[in-house]
Amino acid sequence: MGSERLEMRKRQMQVHQEAAASVLQARHRMGNTPTNASNACCFCWCCCCSCSCLTVRSEDETIQRPTCEHRPEGTTNCEESPKATIEDARSWTISFERVMKSAAGRGCFRQFLRTEFSEENMMFWLACEELKKETNKTVVEEKVRQIYEDFISILSPKEVSLDSRVREVINRNMLEPTSHTFDDAQQQIYTLMQRDSYPRFINSTAYTDLMKSLEEPPPEL
Repeated sequence: MGSERLEMRKRQMQVHQEAAASVLQARHRMGNTPTNASNACCFCWCCCCSCSCLTVRSEDETIQRPTCEHRPEGTTNCEESPKATIEDARSWTISFERVMKSAAGRGCFRQFLRTEFSEENMMFWLACEELKKETNKTVVEEKVRQIYEDFISILSPKEVSLDSRVREVINRNMLEPTSHTFDDAQQQIYTLMQRDSYPRFINSTAYTDLMKSLEEPPPEL
């Protein structure tokens, strides 16, 4: 069992090395190859000694990776979201945009995604929204790195589903990270939730039960 885990880590390392090589080639074509290119990692702009994805350790060592338990500002648990009103909840059937513009809607929808084991889609979308509000370059780079590790890396348990085109865009954007590094990825996940999860949410017992609870008259005192 231990040898199988080691082999899996080696295969994962090879995948990331190939991705790093493609990024370096792109950077070389742009005439911007870093002097420490031989040591570049999947986050070519970060310190490789802290990069977890290219390091294969022995079975007795612990892989130092983020716990992914941080919560971006503005990202609350569903239970902490504002209570929906009957008018607000009814409007969610009009469009997915109505859901996403409502704090209560995002909370209820996220709770539904949790039951479908796809809550990471909403978490990623919210993290991107918070990233776009940031203006400090150092903070932006740190948030970009954290979002990559939490939602883009194939080693993350919260990896979101993105096609190869978008992943290539991300790799290019990682050369010079900005608050818009993940714009294409965020749009693709938004579309995925809109086309796939949103119809099921509107037809779910969770939404039906919510509407019933909002339509019931309050108990007399």
